[in-house]
Amino acid sequence: MSSAPLEKSAVEPMTVNPPIREPGHVAVEYGWLGNNRVELLENGEEYFPRVFAAMRAAKSEILLETFIVFEDKVGQELQEILIDAARRGVRTTVSLDGFGCGELTTGYLAALSEAGVHLQMFDPAPKHLGIRTNWFRRLHRKIVVVDGMIAFIGGINFSGDHLLDFGPEAKQDYSVEVQGPAVADIHHFALLQSGRPGRARFWWQRRRQRRAEMAVTDHDGQVRLVFRDNDQHNTDIEDVYLQVLRRAKRRVVIANAYFFPGYRLLREIRNAARRGVDVRLILQGQPDMLVAKLAARMTYDYLLKAGVQIHEYCQRPLHGKVALVDDEWSTVGSSNLDPLSLSLNLEANVLIRDRAFNQELFRRLEDLSQNHCKAMDAGKSPRGRIWHMTVGFLVFHFLRHFPAMAGWLPAHKPRLKPFRGDHS
Repeated sequence: MSSAPLEKSAVEPMTVNPPIREPGHVAVEYGWLGNNRVELLENGEEYFPRVFAAMRAAKSEILLETFIVFEDKVGQELQEILIDAARRGVRTTVSLDGFGCGELTTGYLAALSEAGVHLQMFDPAPKHLGIRTNWFRRLHRKIVVVDGMIAFIGGINFSGDHLLDFGPEAKQDYSVEVQGPAVADIHHFALLQSGRPGRARFWWQRRRQRRAEMAVTDHDGQVRLVFRDNDQHNTDIEDVYLQVLRRAKRRVVIANAYFFPGYRLLREIRNAARRGVDVRLILQGQPDMLVAKLAARMTYDYLLKAGVQIHEYCQRPLHGKVALVDDEWSTVGSSNLDPLSLSLNLEANVLIRDRAFNQELFRRLEDLSQNHCKAMDAGKSPRGRIWHMTVGFLVFHFLRHFPAMAGWLPAHKPRLKPFRGDHS
């Protein structure tokens, strides 16, 4: 939790312009681009020094989207870096989620705005009876792009609970640093999301993109951006998982914080195990939210009986959203495999075809599963009382259809709104 004293919520509507736009609605798909350098960053100890160093060295532009910022030592350092960048003439655009950043104080945000940071809140809403009401359809992406040359994407928020010295509640998580041609796509996407005008791709840029995709060769650092919105790309991330699971030949490893996918994904995970693929799931054993553990356990019998290996990570809360298939394909991003990420939230992952990266991710996940996890046994999977099993059965079969039903529900239209606080 944030260590800062609470003031009046800074995401309540104050003096705001009309909404800029609803982010996430992008009529574009990004293809595979090769010759990238992709580096795995594990936890805040590896992530924060790299992303802060890139921001400090920024010459022209910083684009940042994140779900959570706390006013702890990480949030304070981020604020100082962004203020310094804006004051030295770097165009700095920061988009924050109104729910995830709902406890940021007006003073924290006003300091950014006064320094020249273009600050936007996604779906700000006032509290009612002290309770935040904007629970669903969150801006859940974590993206940083600096000077259009280096990009970071993954599951790590700007908060001290991603550092090991936070204690037993420190989160286990992952991000990637990308340099190379794929940064242009991540930069293009981040610009569109920030509402910056005049950034449509011209015909010669699209032709250059097609030539770059055609020139891709095997095992040379291929990267593709894939995202989820509530318009034209509402199943893109789920569809990618379905495709790679169907093609898996040797192994599948999925480490996911909130695991409660729809029936299609569960079926493909089961089918892969049934045809002899070594399928391993690393899920939360010490969750930051108990409901995450209870929901995941509703799927255990179904998967364990098919031969899926399930490991519960018990050292600390697992917050990662990563997976690998066979010896080449991997993904890192913000999307969990649960109804919120697959049906409601705005998410972004990178797909990676690179043997060295795949092997490094496998090595780290193997260490996690072998040394810090408890293996679930098919004959001893958690069942609970009869009424727990009955409730679990009903919830499971309701949520297996949740992605389809979510599209039928009427919903408000969350929007980015510029921060315009009273600075007097």
